[in-house]
Amino acid sequence: MKRKLAAGSLTALGLALAAAAVTPQKVLFRGFEDFLRGKFDGISVSADGALALGPREERLAGPSEDFYLSYVMTPEGTSYLGTGHEGKVYRLGQDGKAELYFQAPEMDVTSLAVDKKGNVYAGTSPNGKIYKISSPLKGEEFFNPAERYIWELLVLENGNLLAAVGESGGIYEISPQGEGRLVHKAAENHVLCLKLDRGGHIIAGSGGPGSVYRIEKSGGKAAVIFETPFEEVRSLAFDLDGRIYAAAGGTPSRGRDGLAPPAAGRQADVSVSVSSVAAAPVSAGSGQAAGPGPAPRTAAAAAEREPGAVYRIMPDGLADRIWVSAGEMPYSLYWTESEKRVYVGTGPRGRLYALDGEGRASLVLEKNSEQIFACLPVGTRVYLLGNNPAELSLLHPERRLDGEYTSPVSDARLISAWGRIAWESRLPPGASLQFQTRSGNVAEPGPSWSDWSPPYQAPEGEPILSPRARYLQFRVLFKSPSGKTSPELDRVHFHFLQANAAPKVGRVELLGSNEVLLKPPDMDEAILGLERRRPDAAAKRDDLRFVAAKKVERKGYQTLQWEAEDENGDVLLYTVSMKSDAEKNWRILDDRWTETTYAFNTVHFPDGIYTLKVTASDAPSNPPGLEKTGERSAGPLVIDNTAPAITEVKVARQGGELPVGFRAEDAFSEIRECRVLVRPGDWRTVFPEDGICDSKSERFAVRIPLPPGTDDLLTITVRDAMGNIAVHRVGF
Repeated sequence: MKRKLAAGSLTALGLALAAAAVTPQKVLFRGFEDFLRGKFDGISVSADGALALGPREERLAGPSEDFYLSYVMTPEGTSYLGTGHEGKVYRLGQDGKAELYFQAPEMDVTSLAVDKKGNVYAGTSPNGKIYKISSPLKGEEFFNPAERYIWELLVLENGNLLAAVGESGGIYEISPQGEGRLVHKAAENHVLCLKLDRGGHIIAGSGGPGSVYRIEKSGGKAAVIFETPFEEVRSLAFDLDGRIYAAAGGTPSRGRDGLAPPAAGRQADVSVSVSSVAAAPVSAGSGQAAGPGPAPRTAAAAAEREPGAVYRIMPDGLADRIWVSAGEMPYSLYWTESEKRVYVGTGPRGRLYALDGEGRASLVLEKNSEQIFACLPVGTRVYLLGNNPAELSLLHPERRLDGEYTSPVSDARLISAWGRIAWESRLPPGASLQFQTRSGNVAEPGPSWSDWSPPYQAPEGEPILSPRARYLQFRVLFKSPSGKTSPELDRVHFHFLQANAAPKVGRVELLGSNEVLLKPPDMDEAILGLERRRPDAAAKRDDLRFVAAKKVERKGYQTLQWEAEDENGDVLLYTVSMKSDAEKNWRILDDRWTETTYAFNTVHFPDGIYTLKVTASDAPSNPPGLEKTGERSAGPLVIDNTAPAITEVKVARQGGELPVGFRAEDAFSEIRECRVLVRPGDWRTVFPEDGICDSKSERFAVRIPLPPGTDDLLTITVRDAMGNIAVHRVGF
């Protein structure tokens, strides 16, 4: 087998944006999680992250029905299919032809089983009943448990039939004569799935909440062996070592030792599916909404993301979670002893996973149907029941001869030039890989995107031929001359160079006059992750303290703050400029500023009205001539460092009073406060004649009491809006 290696080291994951726009960025696909985000047509991905041709899937002819809900096969190879919403059971002969075998009065046939005599049992919902069908179109009511749903049927060696029911939740054992008894009453509303272990005990999964039960033979004592944090246990499987695998799903209602996955959206009604195995034939069933509605999950509801997990329960009762998803729900399980793996059919992307003993997942296939409702292994082949759309297929052990992988859309965030695409692969003789790319400026590929490029052939790298754009996608066509071998793809990477976008200066704020921000004091040194159990732990607490900048007043200073961003992530330098209303040209205060706060002393500038401007440049991250700038202005800024003038002062003592009159004026700022003092009295605030200080010129008139012993000196102070203070003294 020939191995082909891509050039260069692949070190970045996804779109790693560097600080410099001139630096090409790399997109790397490597590993299971990276490739899993794409779309698969006949392609599988191993736990190690290698893409290869998947198993051959043969689509079988089936009746035209809304939903395929249950499936069973006899040892002779005849199979029966239960459907919804017409309540029909079909028989599928070995020639693949489907014929109507039974018409139930209810909407859905949610479970099927066949006994050793060839009698078919059909469980229906809603208003659940069990029918016994002995020949085409000849069926009769066999047992009515007075329940709404019949979720699972299981034929025992003695010929009795087990039925898992809901909405009261329980398990019935029914004799061949149709006489039933309740062998288990569940605490939950639904028993959804049944299996017998090697000791003949019933293992059951429930819904509302999801638990796994072990029930002794003949309806003996029942015990919960594991409670999941999910709403339902949908399917069960065993291995030969006695381990139980349970598929759980639905929005978690509680945490359990950290086993609950991230919360995800769910539909209002509970949706369930089950799989069953009869004693003589093999069967698989899947269900419908366990809430008040009778319908199984519709195509629209299936698109909603719900969480799910697979648990492995040991013979000693200990359990571990071996698979979890925030957006894929497991519907069915089966175990393969030859591979020592458990297979998981999921929705809403119609994926079949295989989990090894370490819980490592491989993607086996992705169907056109949104859900894999049931899986029925027969020898080396597996029958799959899919829905949305309804489909019956057969999975063969050999690989497909061709398949296609389509990557998720990569977002460069800006219009970009594409570099080279390269990959690492292994090609057996006669096998091939064909790469193509396309690009566009909307997130969802569509008519506005470019056509797929001509094929790329060189794994060491070829220039991408797709036009400059924001988004890029690639696809890979796999081909092999034999179903026993496949090309394997391990890594794909490509480069892009963003177009340089001009930086943007957002909000620019002028703090109040004389306001500055003091830098916080240096924080104490602290050791991150320091052990708790150390000898000096009680003596000193070593932690991190975060202190905000302190706002204080400093006469004559003006502080400017702003926000800026650069879509390329470039390093920015700022130029702070200022000009007065009488000037045409900007005066630069600083042209290589790196912070977004700037303070300066206004006493160095004449009084007047000014405008400030902040200009951001991405020059540090771009070659000369390719840099770009963005700017924003703020104002008006009033610079006024001159005290008001106190004029027209008149004082004339009249007995025990001192009438005082004067005018206060300022060229740029409003008068804010006026006070007078005659010692040994206190300072007195005085108002202007119009009653409020709100203009640049104010006239004052006041009569000051003069008790005995009063000094003969009057002091007047006036403060303007900029904090400038004028003082005037006059004797009387």
